[in-house]
Amino acid sequence: MDSLKQSIIDKACLKQDVYSVTKSAFEDLKVQLGDVTNEIHDFISPTDTRVAVELKTTGAYEARMTLAGDTILFHMHTNVFSFPESHMIYKSPYVMKDPKNAYCGIINIYNFLTDSYRFNRLNDSGYLVGRLFVNRDRHFYVEGQNQLGFLFRDFSNSELDSSAIRRVVETVLKHIIDFDLYTPPYNAVKEVTLNDMQALSQDLRIKTGKRLGFKFASREDQVSF
Repeated sequence: MDSLKQSIIDKACLKQDVYSVTKSAFEDLKVQLGDVTNEIHDFISPTDTRVAVELKTTGAYEARMTLAGDTILFHMHTNVFSFPESHMIYKSPYVMKDPKNAYCGIINIYNFLTDSYRFNRLNDSGYLVGRLFVNRDRHFYVEGQNQLGFLFRDFSNSELDSSAIRRVVETVLKHIIDFDLYTPPYNAVKEVTLNDMQALSQDLRIKTGKRLGFKFASREDQVSF
């Protein structure tokens, strides 16, 4: 029974430590988002005032950056996670030395169309661009699309300081800017109901997203821990 009690205490304390570090990292992320937003705004504003660039903190665990036609949502999950035993992270000497290092908080990064928020189009799709994992030592890695899938994978040696956060943010924004809005397949939109069309003039309910049928997939075969 004593062993059970100690295990409960150890696990609970570990998760509290990871949560605290992740929350601190998320606050640092919001600072970097503010700096980047101001820099982009100051650069674009003299050229074209129509281009909206702003940052809103919509809660303790959420920050929403608007960059012209894109809105990027940074959301910190309040729970702490580990990984399946088959995950590549367990091949890292850093984790093999102490499996507790595998426990991480998660900051999810989503891409929505700005018009989805502006017109309250609740049926519109957003896409998971990446997931930022942070452990109790503030070691981190990023799982995501394109460069996000391979630039930030050295979990053993990478620490999430302000410079690293800045690089992650810039990589996210570069990916999103290059991720264009495509027209949906004809067969996906060839039928609409009269109700859809009547509602369209009120709140634009026809579902829109950058990619219909887009799937997010991790690329564990390219992980370098």
